[in-house]
Amino acid sequence: MKRRNFIRSSSQAGLAFSLLGVYACKENGKKESENTEVMADDAMEAAPFFKLSLAQWSIHKMILEDGVDPYSFAEKAKNWGFTGLEYVSQLYNPELSDANYSDEAMAAFVNKSNAEAEKHGMENVLIMIDGQGNLAVNDEKERNETVEKHKKWVDAAAAMGCHAIRVNLNGSMVPADWKRSAIDGLTKLATYAKTKNINVLVENHGGLSSNAALHAEVMKEVNLDNCGSLPDFGNFCITRNEDGSCKELYDKYKGVAELMPYAKAVSAKSNDFDENGEAIDIDYKRLMQIVKDAGYTGFIGVEYEGSVLNEEDGIKATRDLMLKVAKELN
Repeated sequence: MKRRNFIRSSSQAGLAFSLLGVYACKENGKKESENTEVMADDAMEAAPFFKLSLAQWSIHKMILEDGVDPYSFAEKAKNWGFTGLEYVSQLYNPELSDANYSDEAMAAFVNKSNAEAEKHGMENVLIMIDGQGNLAVNDEKERNETVEKHKKWVDAAAAMGCHAIRVNLNGSMVPADWKRSAIDGLTKLATYAKTKNINVLVENHGGLSSNAALHAEVMKEVNLDNCGSLPDFGNFCITRNEDGSCKELYDKYKGVAELMPYAKAVSAKSNDFDENGEAIDIDYKRLMQIVKDAGYTGFIGVEYEGSVLNEEDGIKATRDLMLKVAKELN
């Protein structure tokens, strides 16, 4: 059994036994055989339809501004009730960038990350790759160089027991050009990643990747079983004004629905919350229903980007909202 599958099985079993323990207290007066049956049914009903992972970007301010060690990620995620880890490549710079992502630097990153994940009983889910070039750029030479840069991260993901890397599909803003280049870049990278049993996932992350209909067309044309989407609840701004405000916004509910047929991961973006703990500007119940209706049962990653709550409180608020919605949808 692979390490990630063992950890997944262990964490699911731990959740079930924890829930069974709660119900055992409530059902004290019943016969043991009846208790076991009732508690098992209740535990299954209470468990969410997805697994909880934490996107490391949720603690980027702690790391970049407060000097928190990025290798404390596993410990923090475990303490906050998560079972899966979604790493962010840029948060390990300048350690990696100063070494030009050498084999030695990448091996050190892998070994330290694996040790921390194992120590805290966490599952390495995926690595989000940033700053490694544009996979959908028109220039073929640059596109090929970008594919080569990403291969190191494919290798790292495989060595860490992850199932995927997340890539950005940046490039031309001309739809026909972007689509052609995106298909080429993704096909080349995913073909290599297939030899390592790694998925290549595209997040809607600005530019034409946030045009979900066009994004879905690329997935269909690439047509590789290890190339998929990573729908993010909030990244549907296609173009921005000079002041940073969104100029062209794609409908998030339509977009998530269009990307879910190709989804191998999901990102639960959050910013601010109202007095009832509901996300402002994002209808979580509606989006989670779309995810559930698609038959998705994998990890959903919490990615808090707000500024009103601190990062820890924002992470917990997002986690609690997801679990509340899951209970309502069960």
